Amino acid sequence: MRAFVGAAESTQASSGHHHRNHVLPLTPDVARLVGREAGTAVTVRIPRRDALPVVIRTWQNEAAILDAVQGVLPHAPACLVRTPDYSLHSFVEGVPLSTLCGNGKPVDTLLMKALTGLLAQMTQVRRATLPDLPSSWPAGHSDSQAFLKTLTHLADDQIRKPNWREFGGLFKALGISDDALVQLAERVPAMTRRPYSLLHADLHRDNLIVSYDGDPPLVCVDWELATYGDPLHDLATHLVRMRYPDHQWSEVIEAWAGAMRGFRPSAVKGLGKDLTHYLDFERAQSVYPDVMRAARSLQESFTQKSLDEATVEVSRALQAAAEPMRLRNVPANDEIERALFRWLASRGDGETSGRDRIAKAFRWEPDPRLPENPGFPASAVRDALLAEGAAPAHRVFKGTAHLNSVVRLPNMATPVVVRRKLPDVSRREPKYLSEHVVLRAIQESRVRVAAPKVLALGVSYPDDSFSIHTYVGTDIDEPPSHPVHGLLPHEADALVDQLCELTGVNHTRIDPQAGDVDFHEWLKEQLVGLVRNLPKESLELARLLGLPDERRLRKILSRHRVSHRAPALLHGDLNPWNLVRRNDALALTIIDWEMALVGDPLYDLVRHLHLTETRPEIRERMFLRWQRRLAPKYTRNWREDWTVYRSIEIVRSAYIDLDRLATGASLDAPNVRRAVDSYAETLAAATAALGLSVPPTANPCLARALA
Repeated sequence: MRAFVGAAESTQASSGHHHRNHVLPLTPDVARLVGREAGTAVTVRIPRRDALPVVIRTWQNEAAILDAVQGVLPHAPACLVRTPDYSLHSFVEGVPLSTLCGNGKPVDTLLMKALTGLLAQMTQVRRATLPDLPSSWPAGHSDSQAFLKTLTHLADDQIRKPNWREFGGLFKALGISDDALVQLAERVPAMTRRPYSLLHADLHRDNLIVSYDGDPPLVCVDWELATYGDPLHDLATHLVRMRYPDHQWSEVIEAWAGAMRGFRPSAVKGLGKDLTHYLDFERAQSVYPDVMRAARSLQESFTQKSLDEATVEVSRALQAAAEPMRLRNVPANDEIERALFRWLASRGDGETSGRDRIAKAFRWEPDPRLPENPGFPASAVRDALLAEGAAPAHRVFKGTAHLNSVVRLPNMATPVVVRRKLPDVSRREPKYLSEHVVLRAIQESRVRVAAPKVLALGVSYPDDSFSIHTYVGTDIDEPPSHPVHGLLPHEADALVDQLCELTGVNHTRIDPQAGDVDFHEWLKEQLVGLVRNLPKESLELARLLGLPDERRLRKILSRHRVSHRAPALLHGDLNPWNLVRRNDALALTIIDWEMALVGDPLYDLVRHLHLTETRPEIRERMFLRWQRRLAPKYTRNWREDWTVYRSIEIVRSAYIDLDRLATGASLDAPNVRRAVDSYAETLAAATAALGLSVPPTANPCLARALA
């Protein structure tokens, strides 16, 4: 047998995702052993040891499946010999359909009807002839909802989990969370009951052989992924993997239903309603093998062309999975390309032809605005960039504007964070100061403010800007803890103390002109400008919901004035996800200083209270402590003025959250998700703050429908 298999190198061979298949003539000795004539062609199937686990397997023994189908589909290959290293199958004479008719091309009607007939014939394979099912299989063998839920959990267990260590960081960078399939399983709706049957579960053009003599016209091969369940799943898998042109889908579905009525009429029940659920599952689970294969292909051969092709393939998979997986913001191609490149560069084992290009990932251009940090030299930056693409999923955090990867470096006691600006992110709220300038000013002032230290700033290949900060979590392998349900009393005290400490930062070095501006008037004008620059669809929705246009808004806001208070450095966006709990007297670290500005200290506290769930007693505690800790020049008349700032923030949220709902921007970020989920309440509060009401002509359900 060893000599038999070794001869495969000089014979016809093909390679699939899971096996290498070699066609060989039987030698006399082997022919006697398997009861066939010498010279008969057979297929030697050798498992690929390097294959990614990217499929759902119900049974491990393909031979047992082939034995079961022989009585119903006698032309299917038979397993002649099975060993741990290879198996021998009878050879199916013919040509793969993929050779005659490639993906995307319509399939001849006669062939299409023949293959839907094969799917229908499979229902005649008796359950008793098949191998035992796993203990997790739904009882009763007709519960379609339970079967689809089982499939989804199997995809998580057999596809996502085994690969998450290697690819999890890449998936997080692309916007796919580790619980995406679990959530998909929870959303499976009630479905019509259909009797289970044998399913091929991988019927695409490479696995369909067009016979030479036409009897039968088509033969199914590669049965290793066969399963037992709702026949509608086989139709959905076939539709997606065959890559039919769109116009042929209805013809295939009709042919399947017609063929199935002749064998198992009850399998057609609920076809129109339930097929979409199986299609959604197939597109959702396919994103994992498609992305992983695209990434692995770059290890085999890396050129700009191969990177472009992998980027297109990943984009296609993400677009297909977007609706069922609820991926609200599918990354643009340049973001996908950068994520793939970083993943590949962190492995550093590409083909020789691509090593020069990959090596560019290890070269970076420092930003001249930030001198080299003696404690974090260029070699440390290189190490951080090298480790970034290999960061496991639980150390990768994707926000509204940044991708953050936490990495541990040799010879460094504490981890660091590599921050990448996400491309094509349009923030409605502008940034006024450079984050690295603000962080350096805080560090140099020596105030008791817990903020990250900026270690490096630069650009790496391909034109991908980054910054590296100290990591502020308590444990690198535990997600940071944020006060999403409000601050505890000691945390409220600590945050107020840090806001008070910010008055000790020399803000004139950051923004020399800030003291010459009436902050409240400037803030109102920024809000008016935000409304003016909203896209047309968002402005139209705002009008329908009773929110004023820029001119009317300016007029309404002009009615309010506040007292002048001495300016100070402000964080500008103190939502709970920008506060990280810590185990010391400071209690909280304040992160993400991109929206920092110089202005009225009262505004920073009020904006925090607007963005964070806060009980009345905590709010009062914070205000009183803030007043006691600061000099009167920072706090005068705050009781009269804080509600003015609160009204501005409520109105701002009404426009910003409406725009996010209309455009789908940043909906994956937790702070955004929570805000838009309560949009009806935000709208009511904003119109009340402006002294307006929802127009009687507006649809009263519109605001709730948006949320």
